[in-house]
Amino acid sequence: MAPATAPAPVCLIDASIYIFRYYFAMPAHWFSEPEGHSTEAVYGFAGFLVQLLTEHSPSAVAACFDESLGSGFRHRLSPDYKSSRVLPDEALAFQLKACVQVAQLLGITTFASDEYEADDLLASLYRTCSGEATPVAILSRDKDLAQVLKRDRDYLWDFSAEKRYYRPDIAVKFGVQCDQLVDYQALVGDAIDDIPGVPGVGAKTAAALLNQGYSLDELLDSPERIAQLPIRGAKSLAQKLPDLRAQIALSRQLARLVSDVELIQSSSQIRRKEVNCDQLTDFCQKMGWSAGMIRRLVSPFTPR
Repeated sequence: MAPATAPAPVCLIDASIYIFRYYFAMPAHWFSEPEGHSTEAVYGFAGFLVQLLTEHSPSAVAACFDESLGSGFRHRLSPDYKSSRVLPDEALAFQLKACVQVAQLLGITTFASDEYEADDLLASLYRTCSGEATPVAILSRDKDLAQVLKRDRDYLWDFSAEKRYYRPDIAVKFGVQCDQLVDYQALVGDAIDDIPGVPGVGAKTAAALLNQGYSLDELLDSPERIAQLPIRGAKSLAQKLPDLRAQIALSRQLARLVSDVELIQSSSQIRRKEVNCDQLTDFCQKMGWSAGMIRRLVSPFTPR
């Protein structure tokens, strides 16, 4: 756990994780805007942001959104990448756009790209912000983002579950260090993102391979080392892994996050902006929310 005196972190938000949580958890058409689009996910996302801002008071905060659904560089590397996912329909697309708007109205800087995924943008923001003294929290439940953590003060924050995962926690959870997670994913694959793994290699075997004092490249270059490892099925792996080197290399490319997208030069560029309560109220009314719901979102920012 973080020390009680820890300063408020820079907060980098994986927006889609939270939007989809409310999209699937809340009943559709509970309320809607004038053209008939449901706005439940927007309200849930807005409530999450207000809770974060009022309870934790981050001075710098950014939210990253996915717009590269089918158009990013990973899809050019592999046509199968995320091929099992269904693209948003018009109803969901409306709510996704509205979530960007409400984040901006709450004073949060937003980022999106048709080339890079939200995870890449978060990794790039983290690279800049981690060069400063303030701790950085990445708000997400996506394990892929753990690969970027470089400092013991920084963490993945599953906000809804009130859990924070520091580097030692990641090592316990996966059996490998943060900087080994790309190789770990290249071995086990990722069914959610349609990233292929090595047949027969599960989480325990992958962790065992990566904790023998050799890098994955060293093992692939010298299969005889694999055969001598104290791992069940080591001889079979020694024959299998070199033959799958091209697939492993592709899976690595798909799993590795890009961290050099030029977005900001310092965290001062994502400092929270003042909330315009009139504009926020107008937006809430257009979303079809009740007076009580609007008060919940706007009153924390109303001057007293």
